[in-house]
Amino acid sequence: MSGIPFPNIDPVALDLGFFQIRWYALAYLAGFLGGWQYAMKIAGYDKDLKPTKDQIDDFLLWVVLGVMLGGRIGYILFYNFTSYIENPITILYLWQGGMSFHGGVIGVSVAIILYSQIYKIPLLRLSDIIACVVPIGLFFGRLANFVNAELYGRITTSKWGVIFPNSNGEPRHASQLYEAFLEGLILFIILFILSRKKAIRDKAGVLTGIFLIWYGLSRFIIEFFREPDAHLGFIFSFLSMGQILTVPMLLLGSYFIIRGNKCQN
Repeated sequence: MSGIPFPNIDPVALDLGFFQIRWYALAYLAGFLGGWQYAMKIAGYDKDLKPTKDQIDDFLLWVVLGVMLGGRIGYILFYNFTSYIENPITILYLWQGGMSFHGGVIGVSVAIILYSQIYKIPLLRLSDIIACVVPIGLFFGRLANFVNAELYGRITTSKWGVIFPNSNGEPRHASQLYEAFLEGLILFIILFILSRKKAIRDKAGVLTGIFLIWYGLSRFIIEFFREPDAHLGFIFSFLSMGQILTVPMLLLGSYFIIRGNKCQN
């Protein structure tokens, strides 16, 4: 089988000898900083409503903790519980990957709920803003997965198959790039356009629902091209863990859209 050779990309962006900066870490940094600035811009559209730009500024640390703790704990619980229990110290090896997006969503959701209650901020207005910026992190995160040659796709005979390292020389779908495009770039554009319309912003929860449904559908489809985790395989018939975890997102997203259209503020 012929395929596109994996580009010779060093996962280490900067090596100072005593300290290394990896593209994976820079992807998280770009996601957090880009999302932070964009979230404050969205908050500025409705200056008379909460959350204010200052409140979004303060919320950044909560988001970072929600993503990091939720993503890591989610990966451990959903994908590799036995391995981490046998060797607990590897829980701290964040540079080796092992972050669950679904776990990150749960972590950020907890942060949104707590922050909105403590500072008396409308819950769904805050979640709508955060939903609009998440695709930025998804885009950079999936590019980092590609650079790390991890989470690649299934074997393919297509001309655009990529021969990843440690893939037995067989061309595979670059599913990380598919996700960066659908879950990152396209979803960002959709929410960018909709968030600029006051009629949509006034329907609290609709933007959150659109995010959940688009991400859920995109992830469900792309999982058919993505190689299931070797230690898990298929969980139910032909369905992977990633697909099963999207089902609650689709249901919750549908609820938010229906609720937002019925309870327009």
